[in-house]
Amino acid sequence: MSAILSIFKREFLSYFRSSLAYVFLIVFILLSISLTWFVGSFFKSDDANLNRFFVFLPWVFAIFTPAVGMRLWAEERKTGTWELLLTLPVSVTQAVVGKFLAGWAFITLALFSTFTMPASVAYLGDPDWGPIISGYFGAILMAGAYLSICSLTSALTKSQVIAFVLGFIICLLLVLSGWSIFSELFSGLPVAIVDAISNFSFITHYESMMRGLITIKDILFFVSLIIFSLILNIVVLER
Repeated sequence: MSAILSIFKREFLSYFRSSLAYVFLIVFILLSISLTWFVGSFFKSDDANLNRFFVFLPWVFAIFTPAVGMRLWAEERKTGTWELLLTLPVSVTQAVVGKFLAGWAFITLALFSTFTMPASVAYLGDPDWGPIISGYFGAILMAGAYLSICSLTSALTKSQVIAFVLGFIICLLLVLSGWSIFSELFSGLPVAIVDAISNFSFITHYESMMRGLITIKDILFFVSLIIFSLILNIVVLER
């Protein structure tokens, strides 16, 4: 546990040793606010909720998370510090978990930096805090699922650009697979197969949390995806 904590501290603090982390945070906040206030036409509605913010989050994460995850292992392999890391009393599993938790904490910090939006909603009206809390909870789980996939793609290559592209494509497909327009492309397939494809979508399992409904099935989906991706990440690095 101490080894994981040491890796976590090292990685989390490394985000703030350069201006890149601050650029990510600013871009994430501005993009989220712009999509919610302007594209989502928040001020034209009479509802005091954050549904428009949560609707755009899967798409924002599809871009933002690969940008965070691409450096997790690709940079280590390119600079040769991966070999140095192996000489320390740290197992591959501990390194993977520590790095993942650090990235997850950074994305969670970015998510919590949007506190001005629920504060604005509370100022403008009397919101139902249940969907807002469950929406943020689901967003944290979804961010972890995104990052676990991007950590795996980062372990597959020494190029951060390739890691970003691979992560973005996979995450985007997992979002689109639950979109109604995308589902129509598989209309010729049996219903059971179409439903199975849709059930692998982030949107399918996140929509209920946006409405304030937290189910074991949705939590297990994100947690299982995180564990499965991290196990593959460990296998790739060990080989």
